Amino acid sequence: MAFFDSGSSRFIIDDARGTARDLSAFVTHVSGLPGRRALREVTALSDSGRKFVPGAEEAAILVRGVFDGARTSGPDAVLGALRTHGAAVNFTYAPRGTAKGAVKYSGKCWVESYEVSSEAGRRVEFAARLKVDGNVERGAF
Repeated sequence: MAFFDSGSSRFIIDDARGTARDLSAFVTHVSGLPGRRALREVTALSDSGRKFVPGAEEAAILVRGVFDGARTSGPDAVLGALRTHGAAVNFTYAPRGTAKGAVKYSGKCWVESYEVSSEAGRRVEFAARLKVDGNVERGAF
């Protein structure tokens, strides 16, 4: 079994103008991909166990990291503007980096929430919750 260091991971999202922005230098945590799918229960009275029918995907992504408000391409400028943006944007998550053949998860998403937090004696951080619009695609670079 191979293990990989997260230092190669990449998180890329389009800004409100459609330009791909690599936020990896600021991101400390990504979770939620490839995500969940709905399972609707269809158990009948005479069934001896529960039964389900698969439904739509319900992927949500949590991205956390170090706040940067000065850069036009940093997380505050990108994610803050997308919180009120009127269209879903492209994202790509590469848990092992972007080398040829590396796995990537991609699709379109909405920024559901973007929050900045600070605590005495700690760095200023951000957290964003993204909702995937449609399916998460698993592919390779």
